[in-house]
Amino acid sequence: MSLFSKPKYSTVTFKRKDIPKDLWTKCPKSGDIVYHKDLQENEMVVPSSGYHFPLDALARLESLLDANTFKEYDDQLFPIDSLNFKGKSSYLDKVKEYQEKTKLADSVVSGTGKIEGRLVSIAVMDFRFLGASMGSVAGEKITRAIERGIETQSPVIVVAASGGARMYEGIFSLMQMTKTSAALARLAKKKLPFISVLTNPTMAGVMASFASLGDLILAEPGALIGFAGPRVIKETTQQDLPPGFQTSEFLLEHGLIDQIVPRHQLRSRIAVFLSAFLPAKEAQLN
Repeated sequence: MSLFSKPKYSTVTFKRKDIPKDLWTKCPKSGDIVYHKDLQENEMVVPSSGYHFPLDALARLESLLDANTFKEYDDQLFPIDSLNFKGKSSYLDKVKEYQEKTKLADSVVSGTGKIEGRLVSIAVMDFRFLGASMGSVAGEKITRAIERGIETQSPVIVVAASGGARMYEGIFSLMQMTKTSAALARLAKKKLPFISVLTNPTMAGVMASFASLGDLILAEPGALIGFAGPRVIKETTQQDLPPGFQTSEFLLEHGLIDQIVPRHQLRSRIAVFLSAFLPAKEAQLN
């Protein structure tokens, strides 16, 4: 008979409680855990570190425009599968999936609104929708936003965020680079300002076309901006890249953008630039 017997443990079954998703968010910069609701109320900027998470298109419009002035246009434009794309799932199935997730028709929301009483034509890219890839609908909505600026004699603002061209549309996606750039040339002939706002990330065909053609190019802090990604460039050149390569800070240092503007200051900073671009008399006409 053993002097010591093994203790008997009771078995208790715990029912796992359902924990709401997206309740907390970890900051990639500081490692801080932030209550997601607080993050949303702070325009998706981490208070302690200043890290800028992506902001969806509707929230972006709300942060930039005067209250109740936004009028959406071209919301009935939808992608079509012109190439009959073959893959694990059809292109239109993928589009439908993201339309249900985001409640958007495509990756761009465009229309008109006012910033401190001044009419602007604006388009905002939403990275949640297929990485804000630029397909025929996105390119058409941005082009129409530029043309609307010409019609209304108002400044044009495009807030860019994109992983690049939409591979499902092939050459039709690449054509949007020329189309948007040509529209901006017509805007320039009318001596109307174009403000390009670069957010994280703005890459590939978007950066190689309209996003880099602003009369004024602003960027959010820490945004990844470029054509090919750093890994692709490093593997191609077989060279180590400098610290901070392709960040907005690196581009500012090398003269490729005009200013880095934190999200909370963006609306007021754009208003100042618009007042400088357009005389008061022209502003009254809008």
